[in-house]
Amino acid sequence: MDFLKNSKGFLPVTPEDMKEQGIEQLDFVYVIGDAYVDHPSFGHAIISRTLQAHGYTVGIISQPDWKRDDSITLLGRPRLGFLVSAGNMDSCVNHYSVSKKRRSADAYTPGGETGKRPDHATAVYGNLIRRTYKDVPIIVGGIEASLRRMAHYDYWTDSFKRSVLLDSQADLISYGMGEKSIVEIADALAGGIAVSDITFISGTVYRTKDLSGVYDAIELPSYEDMKGDKSLYAKSFAIQNENTDFCNGKTLVEGYPNGIYVVQNPPQPPLTAEEMDDVYALPYMRTYHPSYEEKGGVPAIAEIRFSLISNRGCFGGCSFCALTFHQGRTVQTRSHESILREAELLTKDPDFKGYIHDVGGPTANFRHPSCQKQMTHGVCKNRQCLFPSPCKNLHVDHSDYLELLRKLRTLPGVKKVFVRSGIRFDYMLADKDDTFFRELVEHHISGQLKVAPEHISDAVLCRMGKPENAVYERFTAKYKKLNAQMGKNQFLVPYLMSSHPGSTLKEAIELAEYLRDLGYMPEQVQDFYPTPSTLSTVMYYTGLDPRDMKPVYVCRNPHEKAMQRSLIQYRNPKNYELVHEALTKAGRTDLIGFDKNCLIRPRKTVQNRPGERFGKDTDKGKNRDHFEKGEKHFRQETNGKKNKNPQSKSVSRQGTPQKKKTIRNIHKKKAK
Repeated sequence: MDFLKNSKGFLPVTPEDMKEQGIEQLDFVYVIGDAYVDHPSFGHAIISRTLQAHGYTVGIISQPDWKRDDSITLLGRPRLGFLVSAGNMDSCVNHYSVSKKRRSADAYTPGGETGKRPDHATAVYGNLIRRTYKDVPIIVGGIEASLRRMAHYDYWTDSFKRSVLLDSQADLISYGMGEKSIVEIADALAGGIAVSDITFISGTVYRTKDLSGVYDAIELPSYEDMKGDKSLYAKSFAIQNENTDFCNGKTLVEGYPNGIYVVQNPPQPPLTAEEMDDVYALPYMRTYHPSYEEKGGVPAIAEIRFSLISNRGCFGGCSFCALTFHQGRTVQTRSHESILREAELLTKDPDFKGYIHDVGGPTANFRHPSCQKQMTHGVCKNRQCLFPSPCKNLHVDHSDYLELLRKLRTLPGVKKVFVRSGIRFDYMLADKDDTFFRELVEHHISGQLKVAPEHISDAVLCRMGKPENAVYERFTAKYKKLNAQMGKNQFLVPYLMSSHPGSTLKEAIELAEYLRDLGYMPEQVQDFYPTPSTLSTVMYYTGLDPRDMKPVYVCRNPHEKAMQRSLIQYRNPKNYELVHEALTKAGRTDLIGFDKNCLIRPRKTVQNRPGERFGKDTDKGKNRDHFEKGEKHFRQETNGKKNKNPQSKSVSRQGTPQKKKTIRNIHKKKAK
């Protein structure tokens, strides 16, 4: 095993590593669904290095064979317990597209290979451990466990599942980011406290049959009641969503059969800037384990290798995003000094070409809590900071982020600093000082800026928790104006979502018409994906909006979902039949024709073949003449118009790809 020669500095992954590092028995064995990547963008790296910094030894078992019980015994019995994480993504999101088709690659596995982790990995790994080690504490964490900590809807099995704490046979869930809670759990176990008695740590979930020691708690509807009445789940989630803050969040209790209760303690406090700096200053190797070299490494490292995390948490409050439930609404940031030190490390990497790919987090331009009272009174339970419009108490200021970007630009060896994390354009517009907007356009865009309006129908945007379309229109106008002033030709790439709860074919067609007028066809469209524990997923499952308990239209039929998605890409010839069907079904056949406002042209009844009548009309050639006149009219209407989106392929409205204008084609035309 040649890789052992190069594995110095990594945590032990084999008994040989343990021996070399002088470890007879590990304090914790960490079972993970991802490849072992010792980089602070990977949750298992942060948790394991944090424990190491507090004096605990941790070994890594990456992607064990869940079909073999002995795969979990590789590093022996840990002194304090097993830690379990499915990985940086929910294992089912990792495996399947929204249409439930298997993905062809796994970026978190060596060589991009698929099939190296099970579905519902947290539960599978937990049961694998429990079969072998009956009495060793099991603590589950990571995004999968965090978002499944209470009863939840599971899209992939189309079922209402119990808390993953029960399904995994674990003792505790460390939810959220977990740096503080995992150290408290370790200290309690090391101090001789039985895992069943560790019921007092913020940011944890435990099970009990005795509620006598639970104070000031909110009892949620029981699992069985919610399973029988979806509206109770909507009400339960509304309560959970209001209790994600460390200041004002309450203890939540969820009942199960046989007198079992799952108890969620309030979230752990957010990290201070100093604490966050300490986390990112830990001795990460900043790459994947060398044992993966023979398979070409771990693809996911390419995306984050030359990027910098500056914050966590988000007060944006999008309904389809799980960040509120996982990281909370309180923004936490690293100091400039911490980020600059990491940037200097990047410049010393032999493969660094002078480009920092990103400086951000969940939302790049959030660098402080949304208002001053948030740190003492907590976030508001009954209103959002930006939706439906910015709160009057919202503290809008880009000066700190702007100063950070300026410092990074001046570092020796840095040619360009890009911002590729999400930008909240409504927050930018709320800033009366447009200096950041100007410098973003001038210095930090690599030809195109990706933003997320998600839709243009205000009815759908309301369900999404996004600002009205008029706000996005103001943003695009200002963006274009600044580009023109600076002599730049940089484009906006909007992220758009189809089939979100509240979107019918009517709203999908409105979006298609908007794109028609814009002259833009997106290359990628995200169909709404019902991932665990988001407001939108609860709408999808229950048909109710938990915020007001009003009914919401939900597109569940796969064929209708395909129609909504195809409408956004109506110019794609592969989508012609679906678009035609959608327009007909919605009573919008006015958009099928030769007028400049039409989305597609009428289909030809039969192929043009010599000597054959066109269509069923008995007047020979009548339909053909009508179609050809329409073709001529359409060409006159569109003659000379350029596609406003340089990335879109040139496609006729009938769905026939137009031949690209190349030197070879021009010469052929001249030769004729």
